[in-house]
This record gives sequence, C-alpha cells and structure tokens, in this order.
Amino acid sequence: MVLHSLSLIIKGLIVGIALALVFSSLSVISETFYTIYNMIVSMCDLIPGIALIPVAILWIGVGDGAIIFMVIHAVVWPMSRSIIDGFNAVPELYLEVGRNIGLSPVKLIFGVFLPAALPRIFSGIKVGWARAWRGLISAEMIFGGGGALGIGYFIQDRRTNTDIAGVFATIIVIVIIGMIVEYGIFRNIENKTFRKWGMTR
Repeated sequence: MVLHSLSLIIKGLIVGIALALVFSSLSVISETFYTIYNMIVSMCDLIPGIALIPVAILWIGVGDGAIIFMVIHAVVWPMSRSIIDGFNAVPELYLEVGRNIGLSPVKLIFGVFLPAALPRIFSGIKVGWARAWRGLISAEMIFGGGGALGIGYFIQDRRTNTDIAGVFATIIVIVIIGMIVEYGIFRNIENKTFRKWGMTR
C-alpha cells in the first residue's frame, strides 16, 4: 500500500522536476520563452489539481497514469516558479564573469545559474513534494490505487466501511511519512549542504 503510493509520487516528482528544470533553463536562454512560460506558470499554478481530474480521465483514463499526471501538475509549477526566481536572483557579476571567460548560454546555466540558485531549487523541491503528497492522496481517493492498493484508496475504503479507527490510523501514517521526508531527508540535506556552506541560515 505505502510502497505503491511512494512509487507513484517518486515517478511524478522525477518527471515534474525534470520538466521544471528544462523549461526554466530555456527561459534563461530566450527572453520570449521566459515571457510565455512565466505567464503559463502563473496561470497553471492557480489551477487546483482537483479541477484537472476530468482532463486526466479523458486524456489518460482511470489508474496510475492519471495519478502521476496529478502529481506532475502539483510539482512542476511551484518548482518552476522557485527556479525562475532563483535564476533572477543570480548576481549580474557572476554572469559577467561567466561571459568573460567564454561560457555559452548552456554552460552558463550549468556553471553559473544552477549552482547559484541551488537553495531556491531545493526550496522548490520541498514545496513540490508537499503539494505532490497531498495531490497523490486526493487522486488515489478518486482514482483508486491502480493494480495495488494506495494510501488514498485505502482511506476511502475505510470510510466506506465506516472503519473510523482505520481512517485515523491511515491519516497518522500519512503524517508520519510526511514528517520522515521533511525532517529525516530534506532537513538533513539542508543542514549538511546549504547551511554548512553558508548559503542559507
């Protein structure tokens, strides 16, 4: 049950983070793309995931694919916003140095923009995870768990069977997993990297 849900959110996170990195990087290279993509991010970030359920059903059908689609939607927009804000905050001096030593736009992204914006990118991943986790549970409650029993489907099933103890037990599991990821993974990474390097307080 838990492993199936975690496998879905990991797949959605990987795709969502990759899309956000690619599109946000393209926005650095092209001013026109930046204007268009920034507008798309602003619009799509306002759309609740639940409003896209009919679209997911029509395009993908009911099952794991639709759930992953919902996770990607929950991740890609806040992640893109954080990356773009991080790129915009890169000091102009860094960019001038990169250009002076002959870095191409692509090399500037990997050599200057991404390293300088790492704290913002990491913050975007944390926000994306939180939204994706909530979106996953909601989507599983509606779509079910596909071939396996997901956490969201399980809590819905317990509600249908009026198993209040089972509902609260599942809620506790959801909270525990969220706390483990937040404090056991993200907080440790942050303490051992960005705070150690003096990039954040």
